[in-house]
Amino acid sequence: MREKVKNIWPEIEWITDISLREKVLDCWEYAIENSPLTPEDLEVIPFSLLIKDCNITFMNHKRTAVHLSVEMANIMKKNFGDEISIDMDTLIAGAILIDVGKLIEYELVDGKLGTSRAGKLVRHPFSGLSIADRFGLSPDIQHIIATHSKEGDLGKRTVESIIVHHADFVSFDPFRPEIRL
Repeated sequence: MREKVKNIWPEIEWITDISLREKVLDCWEYAIENSPLTPEDLEVIPFSLLIKDCNITFMNHKRTAVHLSVEMANIMKKNFGDEISIDMDTLIAGAILIDVGKLIEYELVDGKLGTSRAGKLVRHPFSGLSIADRFGLSPDIQHIIATHSKEGDLGKRTVESIIVHHADFVSFDPFRPEIRL
């Protein structure tokens, strides 16, 4: 399973801290093993069940959000210099893990993908945080997972969380017909 996770997530190699990299792999491996989905399914299922006829895959959206996060952080560091501090390993790990809880949210009923009762009761920011905690990821990374979506709108966010939050929505909102002109 570990090789399959590495195959769908080559961006995990961008994490320079080897111990952190292994923990991120552990999280994804655990989520897949406890999901009705396979790593191969993630390359074909829609990234959101909220968008009718969504043709953007889960991994396409995820990978885009990670790449956007890294690019935004690099531009900010280049332009703001010493005025901003961004922990790139924390940012990358958090960006890779923000939707790991979705694998626990899903269910397959008669071959159709849907949201399980557990997923309706405990959305992916919470189940993702729980998975990250299970494998000893830092509160900074757990914070990114917990605050990346609307659940984080009532609190403060770290710089890394702000970046990942916006990268996630930049790769989500253009596909929401109700907000697009």
